[in-house]
Amino acid sequence: MTARKTPHVKLSSPEIYFNRELSWLSFARRVLAQAERGDLPLLERVKFVGIVGMLHDEFFMKRMSGLKRQVEQGSKKPSLDGRLPKGEFAACRKEMIAQVRTLSGIVSREIRPALARENLPVLDHDELEGKQRKKLRKYFRETVMPGLTPLAVDSEHPFPFVGNLSLSLAVVFRKRPRRLKRIVLMEVPSNQPRWIPVPDGVGFTPLEQVIAANLDLLYRAPAPEGVHLFRVTRGAEGDASDVHDLPLEEPGSIVQQVSSELKARRFAGVVRLQIDASMPKSLRRWLQKQLRVNASDIYVSEPFQGIRDLAQIPAADRDDLRLAPHVPVVHPRLRELDAESPEAFFREISRGDILLHHPYHCFDTSVLRFIESAARDPAVTAIKLTIYRTSPGVDSPILGALIDAARRGKQVAVLVEITARFDEAPNIAWGRMLENEGVHVAYGVESLKTHVKLALVVRKEGEGVRQYAHLGTGNYHPGTARVYEDLGMLTSEPSVCAEVGMVFNALTGAVPYEGAGKLIVAPMSMRRHFTRLIRREAAHGKRGRPCGIDAKMNQLQDSQIIRELYRAGRAGVPISLNIRGLCCLRPGVPGLSENIRVFSVVGRFLEHSRVFRFVNGGEPEYFIGSADWMKRNLSRRVETVLRVLSEELKRELDAFFEVYERDNSSAWDCGPDGIYTCRSPGSGEEPRAAQQNFIDRLRESAAREGLLESMPFDVGEVPPSSTERSEIPAPKDP
Repeated sequence: MTARKTPHVKLSSPEIYFNRELSWLSFARRVLAQAERGDLPLLERVKFVGIVGMLHDEFFMKRMSGLKRQVEQGSKKPSLDGRLPKGEFAACRKEMIAQVRTLSGIVSREIRPALARENLPVLDHDELEGKQRKKLRKYFRETVMPGLTPLAVDSEHPFPFVGNLSLSLAVVFRKRPRRLKRIVLMEVPSNQPRWIPVPDGVGFTPLEQVIAANLDLLYRAPAPEGVHLFRVTRGAEGDASDVHDLPLEEPGSIVQQVSSELKARRFAGVVRLQIDASMPKSLRRWLQKQLRVNASDIYVSEPFQGIRDLAQIPAADRDDLRLAPHVPVVHPRLRELDAESPEAFFREISRGDILLHHPYHCFDTSVLRFIESAARDPAVTAIKLTIYRTSPGVDSPILGALIDAARRGKQVAVLVEITARFDEAPNIAWGRMLENEGVHVAYGVESLKTHVKLALVVRKEGEGVRQYAHLGTGNYHPGTARVYEDLGMLTSEPSVCAEVGMVFNALTGAVPYEGAGKLIVAPMSMRRHFTRLIRREAAHGKRGRPCGIDAKMNQLQDSQIIRELYRAGRAGVPISLNIRGLCCLRPGVPGLSENIRVFSVVGRFLEHSRVFRFVNGGEPEYFIGSADWMKRNLSRRVETVLRVLSEELKRELDAFFEVYERDNSSAWDCGPDGIYTCRSPGSGEEPRAAQQNFIDRLRESAAREGLLESMPFDVGEVPPSSTERSEIPAPKDP
C-alpha cells in the first residue's frame, strides 16, 4: 500500500488565510472564557465581563462600521480569505450574537447569583422593599431628576441627537390603544453612578431602573405607558487617523484637521442599536427608522445594556473576591541606587543594557525614573520622547517630568501622535500644554502614523556628551504599565543611541533616516528586513542547519509576511507564533503549515510585547520593538524594532520564550480550523501559567536577596489601590 501524498496548497489561494474580523472575535471569545472560569475569584470574572463588553463596543465602532460602509457602497472587494463584505458582515454578526448570548447567560445564571451570595447583589428595582423604593425615590427627586432633560419627539420636536454608547430611555405615551401619541427620549446621566446602593440593605440597583420607576414625578398625568432602554453605537467614519492621507498645506494644520474629524465622529452613523427584550415591535421599528439603521443592526441585550459597566460595581473592600494584588518589583540592577542621585541611575545604565519586563518590573522605578532623573540631572542637556498614549489628566508624571525639564532650561522635544485612535483629544490637549511650557512639540509625520516607543537623553560627560535611550514595546503610560505586559530596554550603547537620535531627527525635522541596521524602521526598511530574516531561516532549513523562528506579537495579518512564513515552514523551519489577538495565518495544515504553531496567552495582564528570535544557523538574533506583522504597521506607520546586542539580554529572552512555550494552563493552541483550545496540565502535572511564572520567578529572586519579608509589597512601591487593581486592560486596536 503506497503512502498518501500530502497535498500541496497553493499560496495564491484565499483558503490559506483566516478571516481577520472573525479571528479578532475569536480573541474576544478567549477573553469571554475567562468570565466563565469558576476557579477565578468572582470580581475577576466580573472584570472580564466588563472587558468583553468593551471589546464588543470597540469592534462595532472600528470594524463593523467599516464593513457596514462597504456593504452600503456595494463593494465587491474580497477579504484575504475571499469573503465579500456582505458575507463577512453576516458572519461577524452571527458570531457577535452568539457571544452576547453566552455572556448574558453567564451573567444571569452565574455572576448575579454569585454576587448575591457574597452580599453584592445586583437587584432589579421591583425586587426592592417598599421602604427601599421610597428612599430611592427621594434620591431620584433630589439628585437625579434635576439633571434629566426630557426631549419630546413630535411634529414640533425633531428626533434629538443620541450620543455614542449612551444609555437612553424611550418613554411612551398613548392617546388611545394601538396608536402612539408621542415619545419622550431621555438620556441616562453618565455623570451619575450606574449602580445605586440599595438603602438599608445590601447590593445595587441600576440607575436607569430608578429613573424609569419614578417618572411619575416628571409626568404626573398622563402616566407613561411604557419605558424602554436602548443604546446606540456609532461608527468611526470620522477616523482622525485618515488625516495623514490628506494634503495639509498650512503649517500645523493637522491639529485643526484632527479636531474637525473628532467633531465629525460624534455624529457618525449608528452601527448598532441595542434594545431591551420587552420593547414592542412598533417602537423598535420607529427607533430603527429614526436612527436610520437596518434590522441587521439591532441587537437584543439581556440582562443589561452597556454590560461593560458591570465591572464598575463598588466593591473596593472585597479583596477576598479578587486575585492577590500584584506589586511590581524593582529591577535587580536598580534596587540599590541612591534615589536622590540622577547620576547613579545613568551610571548603572552605562554598565550595560537593562531589559525591563512590565508589569513584573516596576515602571515607576525604571522608565519613569529614567525620565525624571533626566529632568533633574544638571548634566542632561536634552530629552526627546514619543507619546502615543499616556496617563490622563494634568497630574501625569511623564508630562510633569517633561515640563520640569523645560523649566530647568533643558531642550525638550516631544513627538505627540494626535491620531492615536480614540486618544486624539487628550493628545491634542497634552501637546498644547507642553507647548505652553516651552517644549518643542511635533504632531506626527505627514502621511504616516507614529507608533514608535522611544526616549532619548543627552548628557554631558567629561569633554563630550553621552546618549542614553529607552526603547520599548508599550506606551509611556504608568497606569497601563501595571496591567499590560511589555518589554523595554535601557541602553547607552553609542551605535544604538545614535540611530535613535536619527529617528527623532526624522520625526521632528523630516531628516532622511540613514541608520546602520541596529534599529529597523518602518516603513523604510522593516518589511524588507523581516522578509530577509525569514528567507534566511528557510535557506538554513533547506541545508539542514539549525533554524527556527519564534515570534510574539499582538496581531498577525500581513499577507506577504504570512506567505514567507509558509515558505519557511515548508523548507523545514520550525515556527512558533505567540499571537495575542487576531491571526490570519492558518497553522498545522498538511502541505502548507505542518511546521507552524500558533498559540495565544490570556491572563490577568494584557499581553502586549513584540519580540522576535531567529535561530540563524546556531547564531540566533533577537529583536524587540513596537511593530506587529500587520500591513498597517509595516507600510503605513513609523515603527522601530531593535536588534538586541547584549549576550546577557539574549539569555534573558531565551528564558522569556521558554516560559511561554511551557505554559500548560493559560495558553490557547490554534487548530487548522481556527478553533483555539486551552491547554490543561497533564495528570500529576503542576499548572504553569506564563504570567504567574514570571511573577513567581521575580519574587523568588527578590526573596533570595532578602528583599521579601512578611509583606508582599516589600519590593517595589506601595500596594496598588483598589482602583489600580481593578483597571481593565483592553487592546485599543482591533
